[in-house]
Amino acid sequence: MTSPVPDLFAAALAVRAHSHSPYSGFKVGAAIRSDSGHIYAGCNVENAAYPQGQCAEATAIGLMVASGDRRIAEIVVVGGEAGSGLMCTPCGGCRQRIREFAGPDTPIHVHDAGGHRRSFTLGELLPFSFGPDNLGF
Repeated sequence: MTSPVPDLFAAALAVRAHSHSPYSGFKVGAAIRSDSGHIYAGCNVENAAYPQGQCAEATAIGLMVASGDRRIAEIVVVGGEAGSGLMCTPCGGCRQRIREFAGPDTPIHVHDAGGHRRSFTLGELLPFSFGPDNLGF
């Protein structure tokens, strides 16, 4: 199945190749389209002190914020190897990171490296979430 967002898939797949994942061997790429239309891509970066690693989604979000954008329109995450059918949904921490900059209807598309995909909304992946609106923002 091909991606409904080929530009985001291509960006996530390309940046996935730069993953620093010598410990798990599990390469992940993520690409965000912001409300401004810009694309920000990031890969996972592992660390020998395991808790110090960074997910691909966190890298992409950091690039988005550093570039001045603040809203995620949609996101693609590319995990498992081509043809594996193993897709990588954002971890719990990344779901919360995405929530900071996205609403419950924001599409999240997960793929293996060959393009096999499934799409969710943030609300499906993180129901009854806590976000900026809970604090009056």
